Amino acid sequence: MAAGTRYDAIVVGGGHNGLVAATYLGQAGKRVLVLERRSTVGGAAATEEIAPGFRCPTGAALCGLLRREIVDDLRLAGHGFSLLPVDPTSVLLGGPRPLRLWRDEAKSQSEIATFSGADAAAYPKFRSLMIRIARVIDPLFLSIPPSVETPTLGEEFFLFRRALRLRRLGKNVMYEAMRLPFMSLHAVLGEWFESEPLKASLALDGLFGVFRGPWSPYTAFGLFHHYLAEVDGGSWAFVRGGTGALPAALASAARAAGVTIRTDAEVRRILSPDGRAGAVELADGERIEASAILSNADPKRTFLRLVEPVDLGADFLLRVRNYSSDGCVSKVNLALDGVPRFPALDGFAPPHFQVAPDLEYIERAYDDAKHGGVSASPTLDVTIPSVADPSLAPSGKHVLSAVVQYTPYRLRNGAWADQKEPLRERVLEILSTHIPNLRSLVTAAEVLTPPDLEARFGLSGGHMHHGEMTLHQQYVLRPVPGWGRYRTPIPGLYLCGSGAHPGGGLTGAPGYNAARAVLEDWPALTARA
Repeated sequence: MAAGTRYDAIVVGGGHNGLVAATYLGQAGKRVLVLERRSTVGGAAATEEIAPGFRCPTGAALCGLLRREIVDDLRLAGHGFSLLPVDPTSVLLGGPRPLRLWRDEAKSQSEIATFSGADAAAYPKFRSLMIRIARVIDPLFLSIPPSVETPTLGEEFFLFRRALRLRRLGKNVMYEAMRLPFMSLHAVLGEWFESEPLKASLALDGLFGVFRGPWSPYTAFGLFHHYLAEVDGGSWAFVRGGTGALPAALASAARAAGVTIRTDAEVRRILSPDGRAGAVELADGERIEASAILSNADPKRTFLRLVEPVDLGADFLLRVRNYSSDGCVSKVNLALDGVPRFPALDGFAPPHFQVAPDLEYIERAYDDAKHGGVSASPTLDVTIPSVADPSLAPSGKHVLSAVVQYTPYRLRNGAWADQKEPLRERVLEILSTHIPNLRSLVTAAEVLTPPDLEARFGLSGGHMHHGEMTLHQQYVLRPVPGWGRYRTPIPGLYLCGSGAHPGGGLTGAPGYNAARAVLEDWPALTARA
């Protein structure tokens, strides 16, 4: 491409949020360029071959939060996107016997009753409360957070409607919505349930990818995020063809909207010579200009590596440096030469299961990591996507992908290069207690530690959510106070990735909202062009 080519907007990074933003801008008639440093788009929404014929989710494995509005607006079904619901939704192993939770609530109740009759009675009430609160929160996902300093009348009315809708659910629900986010999972689940396997299963859902333990305050907030997938009858699911089929569909939709996508095009710098973002410089020295630059990179990579610090200000830089984004999970991916057998499940291979017998086990795993060590007995969140989608492995064979928590990015002693093999062996040891034939089936294994996730997907600290999903880094506070509206201190530069509201997960919402912010600002952006 010739030097001097100009676009209306450039999106730095071809992850799913960047592709969503690009497509909406393209549909609005803007000339858009997406630049992706890897050879394929998608970022951590990836399905990659770990052995010939074995394709595994090397990043995200399950999809439950993708906005239906985006699926409809971008007509993703017409670009090959579809979902395969997971059922049972989860199986907890490690306790006295397995606990299976199903999409059918009554079926789950029957299973829970074998542990506790009281818990079986409480479970539908608990789910109802979580989903009712999540339904109130849900519209916030596709909204630009309000200006704290000068909220518009429309923003004030929107928030008033959220508060009114919550109040209409009744006084008790409103009080629960106000207090639960500040509580620990241990406290909340202890109020509702008595059986440890059920509490452990629900806690793991709330703690997924979060560097906290169940006794930590504010961790109950994660339950709302998890139950958003079940608002209006939704569920957690696999993407047909592997997680990477989602960005492939998004890329197809983007091209249909006129967007240009370039892979193997690493952005070295975002340029703002006049104090306004107006160009990018690639690793090979090519310079490309645009009226708006949208960064799908995480906040630390964007502000500490891609732009000049002098353009940001000392206070802003201090807050970015203090932004919590050290990851705590690793991935162990396995190619299996046959069907894994689960004696406790009568041989049935579940598409999704977890390993952690009780809350104390989870807390001990966290204790190891918070002191800078790899958990001696980590929790595992495991998918066998080939059970639901046989296209991911040769006939009769399977792929298994385990999220291993807690494995801190920063080790107090030693280096991650020396920990990868012990981590693989520990995971195989834990899994083999539930899958006796596992070791005989493994033909290939891949271990991705937090530094590996950082190097492969460009995630600062190896954090899958572009930063902790905790209360102090949510909504108007994400990524930092004062800059929760996708704009940045550099005019013309926007965040469109998971480091912006509403955070991580395969939602597409940050890209949707960032595109709206750009279009709102378009008259000012073009006036200075």
